[in-house]
Amino acid sequence: MMLVLYSTPANRTLFSSAILILGIFFIAANLRAPVTGIAPVLDQIILAFSLTPTQAGMLTTLPLIAFALASPMAASLAKKQGLEISLFIALLLIGAGLSSRLIDSASALYFGTAIIGVGIAIGNVLLPSLIKRDFPHKVAVMTSSYVLAMGIFGGSYSALIIPLADYKNMGWQLALACYGLLTIVSLVIWLPQLKLHTKPDKALLNNTNSIKVWRQPLAWQITLLLGLNSFFTYIMIGWLPSILIEGGHCAQQAGALQGSFQVASAIPGIILIPLLAKLKDQRLLTCILALLAACCSLGLLYLPEFASIWSITLGFCSGACFILGLSFISLRTHDSRQATSLSGMAQCFGYLLAASGPILAGSLHSHFGSWSTTLWLCALASGLCAIFGYLGGRNVTMPNNV
Repeated sequence: MMLVLYSTPANRTLFSSAILILGIFFIAANLRAPVTGIAPVLDQIILAFSLTPTQAGMLTTLPLIAFALASPMAASLAKKQGLEISLFIALLLIGAGLSSRLIDSASALYFGTAIIGVGIAIGNVLLPSLIKRDFPHKVAVMTSSYVLAMGIFGGSYSALIIPLADYKNMGWQLALACYGLLTIVSLVIWLPQLKLHTKPDKALLNNTNSIKVWRQPLAWQITLLLGLNSFFTYIMIGWLPSILIEGGHCAQQAGALQGSFQVASAIPGIILIPLLAKLKDQRLLTCILALLAACCSLGLLYLPEFASIWSITLGFCSGACFILGLSFISLRTHDSRQATSLSGMAQCFGYLLAASGPILAGSLHSHFGSWSTTLWLCALASGLCAIFGYLGGRNVTMPNNV
């Protein structure tokens, strides 16, 4: 941690740098749990509002649609208000969405979830830019650290949500809304940064999603790797507890295993970032991880008694493929302009593809009456990830004139 502190700009004191780092980690703590915490209590929500599986899947899908639609607007917001105020606004939106869960209404739940998605989208887009500005020599360390924080908070909340809802009959609504207390703490910790109004990196502001990039096969290979990985990941985030319950686990065990899945998805950042620099290319690594994820999906179907192994391994493979896909955006491009265009393409198309996953999974379960078809679908998506990961993992770059 001390190495990170000394990498901050010279005009910051050690104390102000520590407060900034703490603020970054607390923002990261709000970028996953408010969405993924729904999954363990999804069956209770379905009963409370008489939702169909497809309607329930929409609760996981709404944030993804918000990610795809709101991400381009985040740069414009930062251009007008600055990074610090924009991130504060992101926290306010997340807090507002969490508080809406106290309202006994399905419409309020959907609306609040969409608002949370917009807030998370702003945070996802702008937090890396802040890190690039204030920690230019520790980008990998800071990024892996805040991704780990996302996984730990998200996983812990998923594991605790059922016991919390059962505690003195608190109920799922209050259990979901109480995460807003951490959001309030995050807002307070971030307050010292509001005196600054710094703008994001020019590459972010000028993200025009170049049409030329969309015509490149390599760009599509990376985009489909990230999109298909997110497709099966968000199916698991939304429906894994229900899948585990159908496999014979109790609701509390299912919530704990979903939490393990999320924590495991954050661990690869610690392992892969130093490893990537030593590899000539990433073809075999990406392919093997994706195929292992496919095997784990089928393991949940045919050997549910080993669900803890499948859940943790699946989470690790999901996080690893995501980190590899993100690294390809830098490794397969020539400059920040090209990387920004590819990132915009991957984020827009990838999240839209991922958004279809939870709804499709719910529809398949409603039609067939079991999760077997959904798990085969996840295995197929992982198998395709292996193909596109092998192609995207080659040591090549897009043409310089794109």
